[in-house]
Amino acid sequence: MSWRGTIKTRKEDPRIGITTTIPIEIVFAAGYLPVDLNNLFVAHPKPNQLIDEAERKGYPRSFCAWIKGIYSVVKESDIPRVVGVTQGDCSNTHALIETLIDDGIEVFTFAYPFDRDKLTLVGELGKFAERLGTDLKEAQEWKGRLDEIRGQALKLDEENIEHQRINAGELNNLLLSTSDMMAGDLDEYRRVLDEIQKAGANTEEDSSSRSREIRLGIAGVPFIFTDLLEWLERRDGVRVVYLEIPRQFAMPAKSADLVEQYWHYTYPYGIFPRLADINGEIKRRRIDGLIHYVQGFCYRQVEDIILRRHLSIPMLTLEGDRPNALDAKSILRLETFLEMLN
Repeated sequence: MSWRGTIKTRKEDPRIGITTTIPIEIVFAAGYLPVDLNNLFVAHPKPNQLIDEAERKGYPRSFCAWIKGIYSVVKESDIPRVVGVTQGDCSNTHALIETLIDDGIEVFTFAYPFDRDKLTLVGELGKFAERLGTDLKEAQEWKGRLDEIRGQALKLDEENIEHQRINAGELNNLLLSTSDMMAGDLDEYRRVLDEIQKAGANTEEDSSSRSREIRLGIAGVPFIFTDLLEWLERRDGVRVVYLEIPRQFAMPAKSADLVEQYWHYTYPYGIFPRLADINGEIKRRRIDGLIHYVQGFCYRQVEDIILRRHLSIPMLTLEGDRPNALDAKSILRLETFLEMLN
């Protein structure tokens, strides 16, 4: 069965850029194909040139690199329309969508309620569906299809807790891809997941039978460093067993209802729902140390204060700015953190 064939795309360019994870069931139900602009930005062969281009257009240097990259990749890729999340993500998104509107890009908005009120969330989902030309009933029908694919990605994540089925970098990319299902290509995403599942079926490496290992988790917004996971897993005895936000993109809190699913999704609702999830996974995955990644010029850096107050394991705060390899200072801090854990 061709999954792409079930999407009734519109005659014009069906792509719709998204600035973060949104209810893509509504996007598919409306006949559009979601494209996560963050993924498009970091996968660009020259992402730093996109940042430079945004700065030439007037974006300040003291501004989040993700926003500048997203702005330029929308223009370069001729994305005809964008969904901007105005509550529950980056506070700089407001300025981004204003510049896109002024450039002639069609913009839709969606807001996660700050207080996590379910009735408000129902209203926001309904308004968003109406703006795109569909309804929640059609979106609910899409949920089952997408949940099957999410389940495959989450299964790989669960298996990697004890058995190193795939490396953390590959798992990170697969989980991040659940935000837009590989730019709406469901057939391709399922094929990739199937191949990885088959390739890992014969892998019997059991972490419990190995010598002492350092089990790491990574929390915070998706990191912009290009080699963080690869660098960590080249260290002898180090394994990354938890990727907080990429896992949340795959909707790990299983629910049959669309509203419940996006109510349980922790990322948009501040630090406290995330903190409960992080603490639970620290215990379940037997994590020794946590790396909290923070993005330069991002308000979420302040959440580091609360994490340090409420976590019971050692934590390293790692800050990045542009999509580059780890710099010498960051490497030194990581080495010191690992030595301390060892």
